[in-house]
Amino acid sequence: MIPLITASGLSVRHGDAEVLSQVDFTIAPGEIVTVVGPNGSGKSTLIRALIGLEPMASGTVTRREDLVIGYVPQKLHIDPSLPMTVRRFLSLPRRVDDASAEAALLRTGVPGLGGRQIARLSGGQFQRVLLARALLARPDILILDEPTQGLDQPGTAAFYKLIEEVRGETGSAVLMVSHDLHVVMSASDRVICLNGHVCCAGTPRVVSEAPEYRALFGLGTGGAFALYRHVHDHDHEADEGHGHDPSAPHCAHPHSHEHDHA
Repeated sequence: MIPLITASGLSVRHGDAEVLSQVDFTIAPGEIVTVVGPNGSGKSTLIRALIGLEPMASGTVTRREDLVIGYVPQKLHIDPSLPMTVRRFLSLPRRVDDASAEAALLRTGVPGLGGRQIARLSGGQFQRVLLARALLARPDILILDEPTQGLDQPGTAAFYKLIEEVRGETGSAVLMVSHDLHVVMSASDRVICLNGHVCCAGTPRVVSEAPEYRALFGLGTGGAFALYRHVHDHDHEADEGHGHDPSAPHCAHPHSHEHDHA
């Protein structure tokens, strides 16, 4: 199976500061991958580099030929004084017919908003409109950069449930940046823990038990991990005494050098 996006040795600098160092990454068709890490760890920079919006200092990024990307950015500022309806927004940059626009709004749970001014939407409505716009392209991969930032807990849960439903219906891959660690447990096939470099990567169980992850996030996430293990765990004889899942063995060993990307 040909990967949708592959990065090798990806590094990014902002002036004299190295934001990303030697990142290797791949995502396969239909896969849900979540990137986690502390503030300033380079998560959004990685997303932007993978889709060509951030210049690389070194390394390579390869996207599958004819790859269609649906991108939901972390922030999108629209001048509140600019008169723009949801319907008009959905036709940027490519015009879509009314039936397709309304179907996308219906699928994302905000039917009938076509005539509403963008500036008058709530945070949750706006995120769903952004998702509808991304889905109109019939993407091979949805890329979501902290899509629930600013939403309350019920809104966050509902949005991620919608993402899982869309993946199930369309078969599109999903690449997410998230601070919602419980989502990592419930929705991801693979997790990448980033802090300027890839600290560890693998299935949620692998990452949850990695010392690098616990050093960044502490042990307070144990409840979420325990819930995940309770629902999904089963015996892996090959795991005994090794602390990793053989299907996703990439977890970096502890190292002494540190990166400060405040």
